[in-house]
Amino acid sequence: MKTARTNSAFGPVSRRAFVGGAVSAFTVLPRHVLGGAGQVAPGSKTTLACIGTGGQGLQNLTSFLQFPEVQVTAVCDVNRESGGYLSTNWARCKESRTAGREPARREVESHYAKQRPSGTWRGCRAYADYRELLSKEDVDAVMIATPDHTHAVITMAALKRKRHVYCEKPLAWSVAETRQVTEAARQAGVATQLGNHGQASAEARVTCELIAAGAIGAVREVHASFGARFWRTALYETRPADTPPVPEGLEWDLWLGPAPERPYHPEYHPWCWRNWWDFGTGLIGDLGCHMLSTAFKALRLGHPVSVEACSTKLNPETHPQGVMTRFEFPARGALPPLTLNWYDGGLRPPRPLELEDGRPWGGGVLYVGDNGKMMGHRLIPEARMREFGKAPQTLPRSPGHFKEFVDACRGGPPPGSNFADHSGLLSEVCMLSNVSVRAQKKLLWDGPGMKVTNDSAANAFLSRDYRAGWTLS
Repeated sequence: MKTARTNSAFGPVSRRAFVGGAVSAFTVLPRHVLGGAGQVAPGSKTTLACIGTGGQGLQNLTSFLQFPEVQVTAVCDVNRESGGYLSTNWARCKESRTAGREPARREVESHYAKQRPSGTWRGCRAYADYRELLSKEDVDAVMIATPDHTHAVITMAALKRKRHVYCEKPLAWSVAETRQVTEAARQAGVATQLGNHGQASAEARVTCELIAAGAIGAVREVHASFGARFWRTALYETRPADTPPVPEGLEWDLWLGPAPERPYHPEYHPWCWRNWWDFGTGLIGDLGCHMLSTAFKALRLGHPVSVEACSTKLNPETHPQGVMTRFEFPARGALPPLTLNWYDGGLRPPRPLELEDGRPWGGGVLYVGDNGKMMGHRLIPEARMREFGKAPQTLPRSPGHFKEFVDACRGGPPPGSNFADHSGLLSEVCMLSNVSVRAQKKLLWDGPGMKVTNDSAANAFLSRDYRAGWTLS
């Protein structure tokens, strides 16, 4: 095997010789030559495989392609190529994007071709089954952006192979899956990062600094609210009775993964799967990890002692349109007990009296302290913000959410949303809301023991049986 000489100062773990030649002055080496996860080889690239290349997956792929120290060498998706995916126009929920493994492969090869004098490049392999990719491709890291119900099995498979893992939120579909994956990440000792990008923002750090500086006193309540779901509402409350043929190029059995067997229907794929209990995790699963991350960090939240959720019309197949959830957290050292409230589907708390007339009151995070209130990273009213001024800067600013992960793969510090220290517990608490919704009652929670203590039947919602042939162990 031939490798190119380089004088680059970068030094990550990397993989097999890069097919088609290096696109820069980096060497691509096999992982076994470098000694595995956490080993840094001067002058080499961090090799990355992207698993799940739908709307969000293609966006993540494009972001990782911008790093010269990263080499995308493989892509994987159960769908070869089709339209109907959510485009980058999230606000309008525009279904217009073509996605799948072949568009992803073309994106990679087009990107690297532009860096070569010939204007051509071939060297990105495309797979339908992530298990085949992981067995054949000796990559350093994987990006996972599949539907929620397959996050855990793919992430666990990658962790067992000591691959660095970037996974979209939430970390897993259930509480039990999330706990298992979190512990596996802790033991694997690799770099991990959840896809909750806002945690890397300057605003998130300012919020933490304001609370630490006592800008609103001891915080006893947090209210987080989001409007209607950004994907189309389900057209059915029960499973569709018709069974249209599986589109050409879609491996439906692989798409189902560990979820219960059911026929293909366009109501599930490519992106309405979020409506269904078997596949999605509701708005709190999708956005809770975004919106609650800063509160968990600023207020040092651990396991709640109780969770109580109520919702609009509930049925066994699809998520309700709106949910309100109340988590109660115990005192944490000098910090007092705290109640965290979640609202979605257009539900929200009363408008704060401190908010000026004419100022919008919509979704966001409201912190209620003994000495004032704060919306996001601004005290309210704005006059109070001007009076207090800036809090002392005590936290380092992030180089960027993706950069945190890339740097960690190359021997840098753990990312801000790594599974073991932050996003595993964050995801687990969000999944508890769904348990309470389904149990339809307030649940007392033993976090360390991972069990409901006042309703044994509710513990059934912490996990589920996998289809034959699928396992997390």
